[in-house]
Amino acid sequence: MKNIVVKWTEISLVLRILAGLVIGILLAVTIPDSSQWVSIFGSLFTGALKAVAPILVLFLVIHAISNHTSGKETNMKTVILLYVIGTISAGAVGVVASFLFPVNMILTSGAEDIAPPEGILEVLQTLLNNLVDNPVNALLSANYLGILMWAILLGFILRKAADTTKTMISNVSDAITTIVKWVIELAPFGIMGLVFSAISTNGLSSLVKYGQLLLLLLGAMFFVALVVNPIISFIFTRRNPYPLVWATLKESGLTAFFTRSSAANIPVNMNLCKKLGLNEDTYSVSIPLGATINMAGAAVTISVLTLAAAHTVGVEVDIWTAIILMVLSAVSAAGASGVAGGSLLLIPLACSLLGISDDIAAQVIGVGFIIGVLQDSCETALNSSSDVLFTATADIAKKRKEAAAN
Repeated sequence: MKNIVVKWTEISLVLRILAGLVIGILLAVTIPDSSQWVSIFGSLFTGALKAVAPILVLFLVIHAISNHTSGKETNMKTVILLYVIGTISAGAVGVVASFLFPVNMILTSGAEDIAPPEGILEVLQTLLNNLVDNPVNALLSANYLGILMWAILLGFILRKAADTTKTMISNVSDAITTIVKWVIELAPFGIMGLVFSAISTNGLSSLVKYGQLLLLLLGAMFFVALVVNPIISFIFTRRNPYPLVWATLKESGLTAFFTRSSAANIPVNMNLCKKLGLNEDTYSVSIPLGATINMAGAAVTISVLTLAAAHTVGVEVDIWTAIILMVLSAVSAAGASGVAGGSLLLIPLACSLLGISDDIAAQVIGVGFIIGVLQDSCETALNSSSDVLFTATADIAKKRKEAAAN
């Protein structure tokens, strides 16, 4: 049995995930009625990721900051700058794509009971309230802004702690990291369960009548992932960005596609950053922060669906309003929760900018949930893979500057 496990782990994780993907599709096609015993693998995998992520972030950030020495660069300013540029650029792509390829929607119901935020001030207020959340509640509810705030404060205070205390924090951090590795090794089984559940429960037939809208959304997201983000990375690193882009999409984007949660994908991204040899002082903070505010896919979703609603009801959008929508989409995206469907709840906020009623906006959310089988998966894959891409870009840019200085 031990030899089987060893040989299994020696196979590339990506190949194992692809095998799980294929098996999940085959099972969904051949024995769709066996959903209970197959789907449980997916729910257990996602549950394990969500369970370990908050405590992992807490101790990694405390460990990184408490052991930080004065004068040592963490590169967070560059990472945050990249997050801002990436999210605004994604919102711009969504707006431009919607003008170039306008689509109309068949509005539906199904979102009447959802309570979206009433304005941008409510989004910002929620973000600020999350910062001062009770630490225990922040851990229980996976509020990563609250976890980050407490971890940063404790990390700074513990910089003057005894070496034995720092050693204990380091040991706990290492132990949790080991647990994360165990969970990630189960990804092939989890992906098998998730893809089985998605196909057997939802199917793809419901996507047909929304095909044009879905193509516009996915096309914009792929353009951001394969054109815009590589350009941004190249500007900062001055090197071919595609090997790094492919690595992040393959190892981060693939698992995020199926978990549909940036928060659940934090351990996967942490593991990838370590594999890429990035600065732990940076990625231990940038990855959980990115899962909260770096939402390029969400910016695309908000801008595209809002303008699709405008085209459907005949609202004319001028260039200045479009520019405001780009920025609003980016700011709203930062307020989207790191869970499946989080960006859809912010569509009424953007619709209000164009004078579109809450009733129509609620119907747009309903459409979003229908196409969410693919839309939300691709959105999360773009969001999560961008976290690693921009963290790595900042690290490479720093090394390039240091090499040029020497």
